Amino acid sequence: MQNYYHTFHIPVMGTGHSIDTPIRIAPLGITSVISLVDDILLEKIRKYYCEKFCLTYSRIQKNAVDGRAKRTTAYLDMVHEIVQIKMKSIRKQPFFEKNDKTKYFELLPDKAPLKIKYNKFVKMDAGPARNTMAKELTNKMLPGSIDVNIMVKLDRIHYDKNGNPLDDEFSDAKVALKGHANSSLSSGIVFSAGLNQRLFNYMTRFKDFYRDKTGNIKKKIILKVSDFRSALIQGKFLAKKGLEVHEFRIESGLNCGGHAFASNGILLPSLLKEFKEKRDGLSTMFQPLVQKYYKKMGWKYSKPATGSPIITVQGGIGNHGEALRLMEKFNMDLTGWASPFLLVSEVTCVDDSTRTLLKQAGEKELYLSDISPIGIPFNNIRNSGSEIWTNKQVAKGKPGSACPKGFLVSNTEFAKQPICLASREYQKRKLEEINNAELSLNEKERLCQAVVIKTCICDHLASGALITLGIALEKNSPQSICPGPNIAWFNRLYSLQEMVDHIYGRGQSLVSSSRPHMFANEIVMYVDYFEKLVSHTGYALSEIKTLREFNKNLEEGMDLCLEIAEKKPYPGENLDSIPVCVKKQRERLKSIYALFENNAEIKPQKT
Repeated sequence: MQNYYHTFHIPVMGTGHSIDTPIRIAPLGITSVISLVDDILLEKIRKYYCEKFCLTYSRIQKNAVDGRAKRTTAYLDMVHEIVQIKMKSIRKQPFFEKNDKTKYFELLPDKAPLKIKYNKFVKMDAGPARNTMAKELTNKMLPGSIDVNIMVKLDRIHYDKNGNPLDDEFSDAKVALKGHANSSLSSGIVFSAGLNQRLFNYMTRFKDFYRDKTGNIKKKIILKVSDFRSALIQGKFLAKKGLEVHEFRIESGLNCGGHAFASNGILLPSLLKEFKEKRDGLSTMFQPLVQKYYKKMGWKYSKPATGSPIITVQGGIGNHGEALRLMEKFNMDLTGWASPFLLVSEVTCVDDSTRTLLKQAGEKELYLSDISPIGIPFNNIRNSGSEIWTNKQVAKGKPGSACPKGFLVSNTEFAKQPICLASREYQKRKLEEINNAELSLNEKERLCQAVVIKTCICDHLASGALITLGIALEKNSPQSICPGPNIAWFNRLYSLQEMVDHIYGRGQSLVSSSRPHMFANEIVMYVDYFEKLVSHTGYALSEIKTLREFNKNLEEGMDLCLEIAEKKPYPGENLDSIPVCVKKQRERLKSIYALFENNAEIKPQKT
């Protein structure tokens, strides 16, 4: 599963923007991640690619028995087949020509043993020795891994035609897991957005998540985590069931794309420092539990080549110097780069209009929004097709969506079965309730705006891919996208070679030298977030305790950032921006916190 040649991977980007990324770049040796949220989208894209590659296609009906799992499996099997077809074709290409085989080797990091061997090869004189080397290099060409992502909080329960809930095993997250487990892939599955015990229990039904006779695990577990405690809790829970975590994927709580799961003021450097200091204990803690489970089941436990999970990091990385610090000073094994690849048409499935927005977007156009129906902050860009469509619906007096997919249903305020906060049904009823309430006009307006801002992201996040592939028309398909704020520093379209060279520090940097360090950018985001939390607090005792802890964590994180700023910078790393940022944001934080403490003293405290 692991791509050991490259030192970066491309994380999941929405439901549609990385949906066919493995088809595009896995044959070039680069690992990427597909979202398994939208099986309806998977089916449409499967039809497109089956036709393009002359593969047999048989439609799996929306109401087919176990249809979601079957659509997921069919799509992943197709992606795997196409990657193998393309990989076979690339391997057959000749050396010393401008083709994908040459591109494969040129993309490799310069320190990779395979790249060093390739550079030696191209300088060799023609003859038997060079021919032997050519065969060896060709045989060592590996595709990138076709990994998948499940957002474990999206675990909708389904109902039969009489309105009765189906068995728990038919919930969305479990069926998506089943679809991957039944596929031909040997790859990783990323679990994001927390712990879902029922989902993790369900995983035990599939042998691909356990060791075979040789010690290999076909489907490897990757946990996206926000702190070390979460890694311990989830890793231990899985280990008791004999399930081993292959990778812990650390992500900045705010300096990322998609939904933002902010930590309680714990900055990324603080998280990384703790992982660095304690990572060796992970294997010591988990392996005995795993082996105990195997013994209980009567299975042979083949000793692993390495029992330690790998640790990776993603979120807001902007240049080679920052990546080097993460790997060399914090001992990260790999880095993840997502949003910059939204401007690389060879990699992501983004429509032209949205790419133009991304090229032109500055820091003011990128913001943390409240549009997500699941109530979690969502990274957004102003003037997207989705935003324009949503505002038009409100102006016409018809707010909300028809909710064609229903992946984000959660509210039972007006119905026995959950409905989505972005749905027409919910918004109509909620607006009527607000307008009939005895409230001031200003309060009614505020509450109504909070209702109609919710957007059908599960449908709109798919539109860009459908438009790009010619499956849907832009006029009928509002496009949503969820870039990380870091994309403000990337302002044009790039080739894959340019972006990979940028990641590896080859040639001129694609971002300005004045770009603040990723750690500085994160500090600003967390102070902004703290200010928002304070403005919305009701000063309950639990809230006061949480906000005091947030402030303390943020102060300690800034101290650590100042220590880092005193070190020698890596090439292109703007460490000078950190002290300037800390000074300014510390003054802001002090002012915000003083106001908070003053109110905490004088306002009635609720339990």
